[in-house]
Amino acid sequence: MELSRLMKVAIIGLVVTSSLIVVNADKVMKMFQTVSSSEATLVQTGKTKKFCPVCGMTLPMFYKTNHSAIHGEETKQYCSLHCVVEDNEMNKADLKDIKVVDVTSLKFVDASKAFYVVGSKKKGTMSMISKYAFADVTAASKFAKEFGGVVMDFNAAYAEAKKDFPKDAMMISKKQAKAASMGEKMYNKMCKKTDVKFNSTADAKAYIVENKLCGDIKGKKLQAIGIYLGKR
Repeated sequence: MELSRLMKVAIIGLVVTSSLIVVNADKVMKMFQTVSSSEATLVQTGKTKKFCPVCGMTLPMFYKTNHSAIHGEETKQYCSLHCVVEDNEMNKADLKDIKVVDVTSLKFVDASKAFYVVGSKKKGTMSMISKYAFADVTAASKFAKEFGGVVMDFNAAYAEAKKDFPKDAMMISKKQAKAASMGEKMYNKMCKKTDVKFNSTADAKAYIVENKLCGDIKGKKLQAIGIYLGKR
């Protein structure tokens, strides 16, 4: 009887331990780019300040690849170097004073003085080839040694992003089409309806959040519905 009771206790303990491992694994699996809202510096203003003006991504979720730049009298904040290239090259935004988040300090630094690690094992943002920046070359070299990739300056990293743009844009287009399809289904199922027309995903997401169009929605669901409404 005693042996049987001990075996039951051991099995219960194993189940509990396994559950804890799963829970902890979920916490550990947070994206490398992501920081909490309190850790993220938002330099944009207005209702869309939390979202990338090009793709609508939520900026704190991809904060470690965030960039900022001056466009006219406006400061824009981007989720990635890819979106900087899109705005600067494709949209002819003529961006000035480009800055990038230093992975180590989480502060914005002058991109022209930063050291980029291109092609590490860490997942990229809006690109198949990751691009992370550091204020200090020693930190960049250490990161590259641990996770792979090549250390280069901003001009070289920008050139790589520009070269990668066509295939990355194709990949993103396919993902956004799929997300928009899912977003339409979720919108019809769980959201209050609106006839408002939006100029971008960022505008749509800001409207959804401000008006609680779909309740307390966030993350991938918010992005999918935002993409759908932004393209509708």
